Amino acid sequence: MNAGEIAGLIAAGAFLMLVLVLAVPILKLGRTVDAATRAINEVTDRTGPLLGNVNTTVENVNTALGQVQVSLDGVNLQLAKVDTMTEHAQNVTANVANLVTVVSAAAANPLVKVASFGYGLRKAAAARRSAEEDREVRTTIKQRRKAGR
Repeated sequence: MNAGEIAGLIAAGAFLMLVLVLAVPILKLGRTVDAATRAINEVTDRTGPLLGNVNTTVENVNTALGQVQVSLDGVNLQLAKVDTMTEHAQNVTANVANLVTVVSAAAANPLVKVASFGYGLRKAAAARRSAEEDREVRTTIKQRRKAGR
């Protein structure tokens, strides 16, 4: 055997050792890949029914949201009616306020005149009484002076 053949045998032995050393991790990696594949298949099998239930739930929620929208449309329609009634009530209130202003203006002027007339009449009556009393007092004083002479 020459040196080239010995070197070839050593290289072949080293390559065989390398293949044997690498075979163990490769076999373990194959088992890990098989376990991961089984886990993914189990998840896929369990996910199908869950997604079906989720779809049913989403459909039910969409139906409920549609009913809520119909209810909100009804509420908005009623609120529009209430707004119209409130606007009419506001108009009536404004008209009543204007009417009260007109009536009070119409009634206040004559009432002021009646009150003024009553005050003037009382003053005149009081002045007349006072004048009569003054006249009587003067007459009495004059009579006493004449009698005292």
